[in-house]
Amino acid sequence: MKKPLPLQCTSLNFRAFQFAQAMFFAIEEINNSTDLLPGIFLGYKVYDACGSIARGVRVALALANDDEEASAPSKAPCTRPAQVQAIMGETSSSPCMAIATVIGPFHIPMISHFATCACLSDKVKYPSFLRTIPSDYYQSRALAQLVKHFGWTWVGAIRTNDDYGNNGMATFTETAQQLGICLEYSLSFFRTDPPDKILRIINTIKASTSRVIVTFLSHMDLDILIHELARHNLTRYQWVGTEGWISDFHTAALDRYHILDGAIGLSIPKAHVTGLKEFLLDVKPLNSSSGELFIEFWETLFSCKFKQNKATMGNQRYCTGHENLSEEENSFTDMSLMPIFNNVYKGVYAVAHALHQILGCNKTCSNKVKLNPLTILQHIKKIQFKTKEGEKVYFNERGDPAAKYEIVNWQPRKNGMVDFAIVGLYDASLPADKQLNLQNKSLIWAQNSKQVPSSVCSESCPPGTRKVLQKGKPICCYDCIRCAEGEISNITDSITCVRCHPEFWSNERRDDCVKKEAEFLSYEEIMGALLTAASLLGTCLTAAVAFVFFRYRHTPIVKATNSELSFLLLFSLTLCFLCSLTFIGRPSEWSCMLRHTAFGITFVLCISCVLGKTIVVLMAFRATLPGSNMMKWFGPPQQRLSVLAFTLIQVLICILWLTISPPFPFKNFKHFKDKIILECALGSEVGFWAVLGYIGLLAILCFIFAFLARKLPDNFNEAKFITFSMLIFCAVWITFIPAYVSSPGKFSVAVEIFAILASSFGLLFCLFAPKCYVILLKPEKNTKKSIMIKN
Repeated sequence: MKKPLPLQCTSLNFRAFQFAQAMFFAIEEINNSTDLLPGIFLGYKVYDACGSIARGVRVALALANDDEEASAPSKAPCTRPAQVQAIMGETSSSPCMAIATVIGPFHIPMISHFATCACLSDKVKYPSFLRTIPSDYYQSRALAQLVKHFGWTWVGAIRTNDDYGNNGMATFTETAQQLGICLEYSLSFFRTDPPDKILRIINTIKASTSRVIVTFLSHMDLDILIHELARHNLTRYQWVGTEGWISDFHTAALDRYHILDGAIGLSIPKAHVTGLKEFLLDVKPLNSSSGELFIEFWETLFSCKFKQNKATMGNQRYCTGHENLSEEENSFTDMSLMPIFNNVYKGVYAVAHALHQILGCNKTCSNKVKLNPLTILQHIKKIQFKTKEGEKVYFNERGDPAAKYEIVNWQPRKNGMVDFAIVGLYDASLPADKQLNLQNKSLIWAQNSKQVPSSVCSESCPPGTRKVLQKGKPICCYDCIRCAEGEISNITDSITCVRCHPEFWSNERRDDCVKKEAEFLSYEEIMGALLTAASLLGTCLTAAVAFVFFRYRHTPIVKATNSELSFLLLFSLTLCFLCSLTFIGRPSEWSCMLRHTAFGITFVLCISCVLGKTIVVLMAFRATLPGSNMMKWFGPPQQRLSVLAFTLIQVLICILWLTISPPFPFKNFKHFKDKIILECALGSEVGFWAVLGYIGLLAILCFIFAFLARKLPDNFNEAKFITFSMLIFCAVWITFIPAYVSSPGKFSVAVEIFAILASSFGLLFCLFAPKCYVILLKPEKNTKKSIMIKN
């Protein structure tokens, strides 16, 4: 004798009853069809597992072993007993996992209409499992994208503590992390949990700062949670739901305190099966085929009893059997689950189309083909057909259908009911950026608000700042730190600041790089204009002196100062004044090479002339001594050659410098953060210091010779003025070196120009001012006698 199955059913589940009715409808439609399985009648056995995994596994084993005692209270008549070829169901994921594990070795196809756990797509563990509802793998990712779309990066999560909730939430959490969404909390509970655990969930929600709650709950678990939420008046939260409850009429009816108003989530796309609604509401066939099942259904639906005993007498009314079904509003008459009924319908038709192919049906079907579940399973996996409504049905390699969802928004009506408004679509078959498509409809949010609620741990960091994580908190909690100088961030919520290109600098807001101001000594600025004026003044004064000397070239004082070297010196001084102009203006390749070489050569030419004049003074004094013939060795030809020789040496140094490593224009980014210093790099520093060193060497020699000749007995001794001029020259250039090295940017150029002008003016005034004074203001002293008088 068989032992009874444990956990006997205590009440009739209208939903499960409707699913069974949908299967009856599909089978009856197929049996009446002349196109599909002509001459073949499908039979069925119905069994209520009552939500018990143990009962489900027991009956599945019984069906696999063709045990007649496992049959349901009602079944279609069969001419002969036959092995079960396919199983329709179960509704929930956890029972499906257990049953699919048990029947897997038998290869019996199991097609579920409502089990969405992504784990059931594992064909190694569940080789014979298929379903007509999309996997939660896609729903979880769709929920994460939906949350991201509305900018909710700080959310709470509640899930049913079973395979459906745990696996679905795990996928959601993984995808959410990839999209930058953080979970403040993730809680699980089951409808049988003690009240204190549910209270802990309520307290966690109260203490949270997030305003969005993502749920992976069955409608039965949510029904319990709604009751507790209403007791604590928690109405200000935005709920995001799954297909398990988002379109459930019964859940909406229980939400009397509008806890879930404005909820948004994913549901199976609406479907219509012609004739199914009428079939579900027509209970006459049920009364004629199974009186016992009809009695249980009728008594549960109308809360009455056909037969009453003493224990129930007075508590319930009698059933007449003529109660009006059309006047009832409950979960049985609610057709909001028509998409799920359609899934049952498609599952039955998938089996029928597979049998149609196996039996080679045309006008008739072959009765010689021996059926076995493995063959049926293989055909179902490959089946493709369209329902009478035109919907395409097929299974992918994981036994799943195409993943499409409608986005549903709970919009309360004035009569207190809820309108499940379709506000968008999600299609996993499209490219990633086009999968989520929200329509331009006005959405209703929590507390009947039309403003999208905000749920973030930290407000977005504006451009010009970067995110810095708060210690010990998730990545969604951060502080906004302003970018440093020279760095920018031009996007919201940037995690780093990008350093500007060396030629650019950050603006005040630190959100854009602006081109740095190029700094160089220009003619337009005051300092450049003053130096230019000084240079031109020096040139004009030199030209004036040259004119005076040329005008009085036959006077004794001009002749006594070696007029040829004097005019050459004035020419070189003019070049010295003019070469300072090459240092002003934007540096270019040619100006960089010209400014240093022109300066070096002109100054050597100038010092060579002064050195020649000094040597002439010394030689002239030696020539007056008895028996001396020194002047014949240093006459005008030798003077010209000495100037030429000294200058050629500098020219040679400059040529080597320009050949090996010439000066070049250079952008200096180091001196100033927000400016570019345009300057001339020296190229070879050895070349630069060789040019300066050679000038210094000649200046020192000139100073020494002039110093030795300063006290010669002539009344007009030029050596004294040369000594003063060389003192000024050396003082200027000795001061120039540290000032040049320490001056930043254009000021180093100004220092160099000032040194050139100062030394040039020093030479001009020391050497020529006394002579011009005598020529122009004291002409009586411009005589041979005055010049020859000894001190």
